Amino acid sequence: MENMSFFKRFFGHLHTINTHRYLVMKMCFRCGMYRQGLLHDLSKYSFSEFWPSVRYYQGYRSPISREKELKGYSECWLHHKGSNRHHWEYWTDRIKGYDHVISLEMPFEYVLESVLDRISASKVYNKHNYKDDEPYNFFMKSHEIRVINKKTNTQIIKLLEYLKDNGEEKALKYYNSLYKQYKRDGKEPIL
Repeated sequence: MENMSFFKRFFGHLHTINTHRYLVMKMCFRCGMYRQGLLHDLSKYSFSEFWPSVRYYQGYRSPISREKELKGYSECWLHHKGSNRHHWEYWTDRIKGYDHVISLEMPFEYVLESVLDRISASKVYNKHNYKDDEPYNFFMKSHEIRVINKKTNTQIIKLLEYLKDNGEEKALKYYNSLYKQYKRDGKEPIL
């Protein structure tokens, strides 16, 4: 992968993000989240994210992981998480003399988009080996090091567990009903 040509990395990355966005869009539409489906991850086409991702593209995992390995951080990720509300990291900040990190509760529509984002990413990188427990397992790998709002964390886990236990078809119907309830009542649905 290290000797991959520029064109292979360029078109490989473009295909990856197009496929990812398409899968998220389809699932968002099935859940009734049309605007979020259309706007999901548009920042991936920005100069700040696209070109570094082409540079670190490997094809089997996020280029962000490779950039972090080589540099110790990812400029691409810093831009991405700061531009997209469906990432829990968007909702964190430092306070009290910069020695304390707080994490705000995510609005439900972004929690749900985050779950759909994880499903899509798992499908894109696991390809034919994808199983409905992959998004849950990946999320739980870093469970103890996240500085995430407790309620948001619980919601994501419950939604991913529902997928793991019931499969995608049932999960998307359930997510749709939760989103409709959220829009109708104007408050967080009970999971």
